[in-house]
Amino acid sequence: MHYELYMSAALAEAAGAAARGERCDGAVGVLDDAMVASAADQVRGSGDPTAHAVMVTIREAAERMGTTSLQGMTIYAVVEPCAMCVGALLESDVDGLVYAVPDPVSGAAGSALQLASNGVLGRRLNVVSGILQDDAVEVLRTNGKRAAAHPAAAAGH
Repeated sequence: MHYELYMSAALAEAAGAAARGERCDGAVGVLDDAMVASAADQVRGSGDPTAHAVMVTIREAAERMGTTSLQGMTIYAVVEPCAMCVGALLESDVDGLVYAVPDPVSGAAGSALQLASNGVLGRRLNVVSGILQDDAVEVLRTNGKRAAAHPAAAAGH
């Protein structure tokens, strides 16, 4: 897997989101070593509280692939996804989740909650964390108020 390549694309989405006044978060969907979808957080601009980067990426991937089952896909996210996003990953049959920065306040892939690998909904996600974490912390610190919510960003880890 090309973890750094795809995480770099998610980081670019996050920086773009921050530049548009959104929360600094981005995600990409990868299937068979090809980026199928990418998105930044769109909550503020869309007025849709569910328009997190991961959710928008899942929607875009499903639309492009013409299916609601995203088997074989890995989602790369800058910030550990929340419970809503992890639930959507499980419901859409995504196989893997790679994220850079843990979210001890609302992360649902092991930091605050463990929904990704506890068998909820009869499914599990393969989770890899910490990919380009230092770069992600810098992007969050430089571009996003959300960085303050992440102890790793505040501590410089």
